Amino acid sequence: MTVAAASDGREMRARMAADAFDVVVLDLMLPDENGLALCRWAQQSQNVPVIMLTAHGDPASRVLGLEMGADDYLGKPFEPRELVARIHSVLRRIHKGPRAAAGESASSVRFDGWRFDRVRRELTSAKGVVVSLSQAEFRLLSAFVERPGRVLTRDQLIDLTRASGVEVNDRSVDLAVSRLRQKLEVLPRQPRLIRTLRGEGYLFDGVVHP
Repeated sequence: MTVAAASDGREMRARMAADAFDVVVLDLMLPDENGLALCRWAQQSQNVPVIMLTAHGDPASRVLGLEMGADDYLGKPFEPRELVARIHSVLRRIHKGPRAAAGESASSVRFDGWRFDRVRRELTSAKGVVVSLSQAEFRLLSAFVERPGRVLTRDQLIDLTRASGVEVNDRSVDLAVSRLRQKLEVLPRQPRLIRTLRGEGYLFDGVVHP
């Protein structure tokens, strides 16, 4: 597992805005914000499973945490192996449950007049014109529409667009971005959908709808 730590609610929100996470392990007592409010925010805005890990392990606190939307609840002190097992259990349950179904139903998305069908691998304009995509462009656009409004570094995009037998590097990411802009943007030299944030990376600024 790759773990990112956040010392308070503000840092957690910033990290989740900048990157995608499979699960959040969340304490109740934080210096700046209530853990239950953060749990609700993480599930409503990020659609990510949450495991509450807290010293409040009494039955009433457990019931409250689960009613507020936590996927699991573990009291302190705890056995690290149990936490790992619970993480795996939550992820298996999520992948088989409503979130997985929601992901499947979102295989076709719309943004800025475009329709992107990831099953058929078709990009269709508002006028009904089908625009062909290379494999690299398809993988890159998929990464963008899954993370709208987030700054993605080149390293993140390399990881997100890597495919078996295909070498992906900074140059290939930049080329794919340039080609996507030629197809998506009204003014490719003044991009509005795929923005460059100097020194940070790229941001997809479209509003994505199922």
